[in-house]
Amino acid sequence: MLTLKYLFYFLFVTCVSFSQVTVCSWNIMNLGKSKSDSELDIIANSIKSYDVIAVQEVVAGYGGALAVSRLVSILNRKGTKWEYVISNPTTSTNPSSRERYAFIWKPSIVKKTGNCWLDQNYQKEIDREPYMGTFLYKGKSFTIVSFHAVPKKKNPASEIKYFKFFPIKYPKLNLVFMGDFNCPQSHSVFFPIKKNGFTNVFKNQKTSLRQKCINNDCLASEYDNIFYKLSKIKIVKNGIVPFYKSFKSLKEARKISDHIPIWCTFQLI
Repeated sequence: MLTLKYLFYFLFVTCVSFSQVTVCSWNIMNLGKSKSDSELDIIANSIKSYDVIAVQEVVAGYGGALAVSRLVSILNRKGTKWEYVISNPTTSTNPSSRERYAFIWKPSIVKKTGNCWLDQNYQKEIDREPYMGTFLYKGKSFTIVSFHAVPKKKNPASEIKYFKFFPIKYPKLNLVFMGDFNCPQSHSVFFPIKKNGFTNVFKNQKTSLRQKCINNDCLASEYDNIFYKLSKIKIVKNGIVPFYKSFKSLKEARKISDHIPIWCTFQLI
């Protein structure tokens, strides 16, 4: 009887574990031709455990698309098959601000449905309009809204304020906002989407790297986050990838990126 009890417990835990998907978001600074194979290997090792990765700050030129392709080739050599899509360059009026986004995922876990797209509703209001992609998991879907806001000195809240309209523009989609907002989740600009049933995964979690560590504190600002709708998603666990700890100095780590990856595992309700 005791054995049977443990068997049911094992089956329950197994079923629960298979009903979860893990997403990761990372602003990989200047992801382009300047990244060496060894640097891309470090990036690959940092993200290979996750099912879907949203990448921000891919270089707008050809070198950016090639770097993503090189990264995925490295991931594929690590034992799991991956697929990816890359956005067109964002439509900023300032050419130096233009970037691409990328989604990378394990097709054995999730399926991409339809084409991914740069949102066209607020292209004039948002410097780097978000990149959106819908993924299917266990018969349920979620749509990632990947975003890289303008720097703090350019007032990122002036862009983020338009996110409150996304649930109206996309009423049938289970939206998950993620990326580098250059703004803490406590900012009042997020209040409207929170009132609409969304909440943030991370609180008081710094995600950008300092120039130098201060008393072993190497992180500077609470910029990256993930926002999801409470009625549609249940967060199981979350965390960061402190890849910089593998380097002797932050100067070396910042050659990879000036941000760390963030991730969460969730169940679709």
